[in-house]
Amino acid sequence: MLDELCINISNRLNTGILILDNNYNIIMWNRFLQVHANKEDNHVEGKSVFTVFPELPRRWLERKLSSVVQLKTQSFCGWEQRHHLFELSHSRPITTDSHFMAQNCTFLPVEVEGDVERICILIEDVTDVCHYQTQLNKALEELAISNRIDGLTQAFNRKHWEECLAKEFSRARRYQHDLALVMLDLDHFKLLNDTFGHQGGDMVLIETAKTIDKLLRMGDLFGRYGGEEFAVILPNTDLEGAEEVAERIRQAIAKSAINHQDRRISVTASIGVAVIDSDDSRYEDLISNADTALYQAKATGRNRVCLAKEAVEI
Repeated sequence: MLDELCINISNRLNTGILILDNNYNIIMWNRFLQVHANKEDNHVEGKSVFTVFPELPRRWLERKLSSVVQLKTQSFCGWEQRHHLFELSHSRPITTDSHFMAQNCTFLPVEVEGDVERICILIEDVTDVCHYQTQLNKALEELAISNRIDGLTQAFNRKHWEECLAKEFSRARRYQHDLALVMLDLDHFKLLNDTFGHQGGDMVLIETAKTIDKLLRMGDLFGRYGGEEFAVILPNTDLEGAEEVAERIRQAIAKSAINHQDRRISVTASIGVAVIDSDDSRYEDLISNADTALYQAKATGRNRVCLAKEAVEI
């Protein structure tokens, strides 16, 4: 009577129950598993769990079950560790891309007079939890990216770029490494906007950012400083190396032509270059020096590279 009551209750649970002997043969399972595994009782009971469910990671699971028996303590495997152990169907085809039910599995020792004679595996369907947590993680990742990236040009936004500069400045100071900064401003951008409209101006910013990004090393940090102004942090780069990078950027921008509404838009850039020196106590000093050089490049004819040292001496 008691056994019938236990079986009746287990068959009403919305959790899979699987009982194995010490040789990992199936002694009993409940209706939840029968439905989701789509197998009949006479094809399951008395057979090895690895025969009935050949998809199981045998070596891993044998170690897990062996520890349960030897230590007489329960163990657990969550969906974040392994999405599923058993290939069980779920009833949520619209809300998830997974073919199989996401599972939390608990492994329990069943003792008889002090010896573990059975192992009970509880299988909880957490497909909804898995789906919504995955969606949440994706949304948080997209939010984190949006907090770092300029929406138009896909370069770093000013806030994140300055945070990167602060870290690189501190690192260069601590380890006495070279650090260079390139700041550039597109020439006559207001006139370009007036001539081609803001859509044309946006297209120029987008294509200019792509042009610059292709010329940079993996460790260089490229950002949109504001409006039509961009900036590049060049770690471990001296003045000569930074000038070469700046000149390549200037030439690439000058040679590029952007097609917009059957019209070709050409643009040039004025560029200022500065490197860290002993007088710089804050990263803002490096920005100020590069900005001074940029102003000098504009004042002396535009479409050119000016070094901070030259700008100071003039």
